[in-house]
Amino acid sequence: MSKKNNKTCSFCGRTEDEVQLMITGMHGDICNMCVTQAYDIIKSEGAFANKKGEDLKFDLKSPKEIKAALDEYVIGQEDAKKILSVAVYNHYKRLGQEISDDEVEIEKSNILLVGETGTGKTLLAKTIARKLQVPFTIVDATVLTEAGYVGEDVESLLTRLLQAADYNVEKAERGIVFIDEIDKIARKGDNPSITRDVSGEGVQQGLLKVLEGSIVNVPPEGGRKHPDQKYIQVNTKNILFIAGGAFAGIEKDIAKRLNTNAIGFKNENVEKLDEKGLLKYVNAQDLRSFGLIPELLGRLPLVTHLDPLSKEALKLILTEPKNALIKQFVKLFAMDDVELTVEEDAIDYFVEKTMELGLGARGLRSLTEKVFTDLMYKIDELPHQYHLTKEKAVEILDQESIQEIKNIN
Repeated sequence: MSKKNNKTCSFCGRTEDEVQLMITGMHGDICNMCVTQAYDIIKSEGAFANKKGEDLKFDLKSPKEIKAALDEYVIGQEDAKKILSVAVYNHYKRLGQEISDDEVEIEKSNILLVGETGTGKTLLAKTIARKLQVPFTIVDATVLTEAGYVGEDVESLLTRLLQAADYNVEKAERGIVFIDEIDKIARKGDNPSITRDVSGEGVQQGLLKVLEGSIVNVPPEGGRKHPDQKYIQVNTKNILFIAGGAFAGIEKDIAKRLNTNAIGFKNENVEKLDEKGLLKYVNAQDLRSFGLIPELLGRLPLVTHLDPLSKEALKLILTEPKNALIKQFVKLFAMDDVELTVEEDAIDYFVEKTMELGLGARGLRSLTEKVFTDLMYKIDELPHQYHLTKEKAVEILDQESIQEIKNIN
């Protein structure tokens, strides 16, 4: 075995015997430990993020192509998919616009999705970002608090986008942020609060600057800001914000505006308005009555709704999309040399229970996960060809399990 030359690192003084790798240059040597430390320093200073000239192209498709991609993963929600496809197309098209002689500058249009839990709000945003190959992050609005309170600063949502873009600021500035549960920060009354509202109006006010398009000081590691912390400056002008929320009970505000009850007759017309179908009429006035401040609504000009999922839609979600739940489990079982077949009656049972729980696609996943986790635990005992029937699903999904799923969701 040949001995090392026992070179010495020009930075830390360690010898070649004390490190894993010594890199030799024209004017000295550097060990792998110093290289790693230097990388961490550069990353924390945001030097990579400010590097210019990097390839920032994204795969922009036409509205029809974007919708076609959404169709592969999201069942139904035709109106929402069309509006999102056009809005996203226009947003990324404007990034390449050159100021013409008429100096017309196209402003961005952030989007607000209104729909029940489990109708596909997050999946829509995630699928679009994946299709366009742009940085994407999901932020729960309920973890954000007004400055000065325990929790995360509003600006920290941009930290997560930076992380998704590997701290490349230019790349992050063309990304998409999905703000979930935005209905949970609605103020409790329609009148401005005299006192501070830690989880409501104060957070909405904090979001204004981020949404409108301005330069924001972002803490690299997220969390709370403090005076001695170094910040990365991010321009939010070209970041697309998609907000989503269930807005439970907003049908009452819509019905009131339409001068009808949630289920009843509109004046003397014989047209009956079903409570579940009222979301299609949602507008900024209803959202303001619910508790979103006018300034925030002004920065979310595009409002669209997601329809409640029918039995037919839930069944398709289980079987049709590229990443359908049943397809995923069939593949997982195949890896253990078990040929899984899910019988029609078992699929119908999952759908029926999901409708009873009223949890949409989220509940559908919870129910199937419970059943297939139980089966996967006994994978060694299963035959090469296994058929999941309704009876076997019912046996696993006892009342205690169903109640547990309901409580979690």
